[in-house]
Amino acid sequence: MDTTEIREARKSVMILIADDDEDDRMFTKEAFEENYLLNEIRFVSDGVELLDYLKRRNKYINPDDSPRPGIILLDLNMPKMDGREALKAIKSDPDLRAIPVVVLTTSKAEQDVLQTYDLGVNCFITKPVSFAEFIEVARTVGHYWFDIVQLPNSLD
Repeated sequence: MDTTEIREARKSVMILIADDDEDDRMFTKEAFEENYLLNEIRFVSDGVELLDYLKRRNKYINPDDSPRPGIILLDLNMPKMDGREALKAIKSDPDLRAIPVVVLTTSKAEQDVLQTYDLGVNCFITKPVSFAEFIEVARTVGHYWFDIVQLPNSLD
């Protein structure tokens, strides 16, 4: 693969962000853009909507409205169904469990770290406070998940 093919393959990985906080969602999107990560980013606001999206239910029944993400960034503290419950549902579903899930949350609680790893999370990141730190986290996440890790071509 030449450099152009690598960039195109990297860019083709859609990122699904599950976070109920509009400011945090935009913060994350801007941090990725600051690092020239041109991946398509889609958002859901709680665990119920996340599972509707992944299982193509309700407003996401049309596959064109719910392309399979290459990676999920998951907040833990959301309404309706929190990130822990959503993670458990994703990792116990044979059709979904191969999708990498990165917890990106304000929590620093050791219990949350241990519990999410027990549930099958691929990594746990505490959201940084400053935008400069967030840009660095986004750069590292992008480099690791899109340059180093081999992701499946399609999970559909």
